Amino acid sequence: MTSLRREIGARFHKLRRSREVLSRILLLIVVSGFIGVNIPLHPPRGEAAFGGQAGRRPPRRERPQTPPVEEKPSGKAEEQKSSGATSKSEQESKPPRPREQEVRVEGEPIRLQADLVTVPVVVFDKKTGRVYTGLKKQNFTVLEDGVKQEIVTFNGEESPITLVLLLEYSRQIEWFREEVINPAGLFVTRFVKPGDYIAIVAFDIRPAVLTDFTDSPARLREAIYLLIRNYPAFSESNLFDALSFVLRGGELDGVEYTGLQQIEGRTAILLVAIGIDTFSKINYDEARRIVENAGVPIYAIGIGELAYILLEHRLPPESRLTFLQAQNTLKTFAEVTGGRFYSVRFQGALPSVLESISVMLRTQYTLGYTPTNPRREGKRRRIQVLVDVDGDGKPDNDRLEVQHRRSYIEPKGEKK
Repeated sequence: MTSLRREIGARFHKLRRSREVLSRILLLIVVSGFIGVNIPLHPPRGEAAFGGQAGRRPPRRERPQTPPVEEKPSGKAEEQKSSGATSKSEQESKPPRPREQEVRVEGEPIRLQADLVTVPVVVFDKKTGRVYTGLKKQNFTVLEDGVKQEIVTFNGEESPITLVLLLEYSRQIEWFREEVINPAGLFVTRFVKPGDYIAIVAFDIRPAVLTDFTDSPARLREAIYLLIRNYPAFSESNLFDALSFVLRGGELDGVEYTGLQQIEGRTAILLVAIGIDTFSKINYDEARRIVENAGVPIYAIGIGELAYILLEHRLPPESRLTFLQAQNTLKTFAEVTGGRFYSVRFQGALPSVLESISVMLRTQYTLGYTPTNPRREGKRRRIQVLVDVDGDGKPDNDRLEVQHRRSYIEPKGEKK
């Protein structure tokens, strides 16, 4: 009788154990449906677009204050927003014109050459930190290697802006991803205005376009929600390849994308990353050359300090040097492009940093000139911007901080 009771007890224990395991499996399935899973961000072929075939590109802006105009789709009725903004039709809007196309700036027809040099500028008062607004083309003088250049294009602070939010989405930020992604997402949804275009690109082992250029806060929120709902799938973060893709474009998932450096008017990159590059196809020197020559300012928010503080107890001592090198990389990219670098040490600091960047983006001027120097030897050329804020014909740089790109590398080849 005792042995029979033991056998019955053992079988009952096994049955109860099996039910517990089954219950846990069912619970895991249900919960995973709500909290998301680790998935790659990269879309199926042909679904996303960053100025590609499956989505919209920022339209060519012939006059800074003119709203974007889209081509009317043939054979289909066009749905217009009640606000008079961009169309919701399935057809594509007019793609941006290459820089060598003819455009109008301030009513004057000019020809933009392929070697047009663009110089984003923000002007501050050294003592007060006040940002100067309302400046005109005649307030600026551009020197290249000490030689005055003719400013042929000018986009003032009232002009629309085309912005790419470039977010690191590797497992290195998994522990604090919401604290980083939520403020960045809130920033772009509040920042966008009619005429502006914003795209969101996340990167890990390679870039993924979460939303193409849009002026819709709803679409931007959807892209951010995708990042919050899911989890990073890869530990790698190929920063250099991601920057090259955003600036120069290229093919991704069967779609040909337009690079940000090919878009006219005011442009910028808001980069939020640790700054560690795992194994990009290009190296640091190549990446620096690309960002330096693009004419697109990079506003970089380094979250490496935040990551190190949160994960220090799990990291080897030598990793401190890696994080410092990553921070220097982001700082260099920001400085050589005429942007600015911010290092975030605490989770609550990000909103105030984003507010400062918002002010600079809205008060950014973009100057363009065609170099008079015919040399094509791959040498560095220095850029200097003089600003006359009071209109007396004399530069006021002694009392100003003029934020702009300082140099670029000329192309190699035959003389112009």
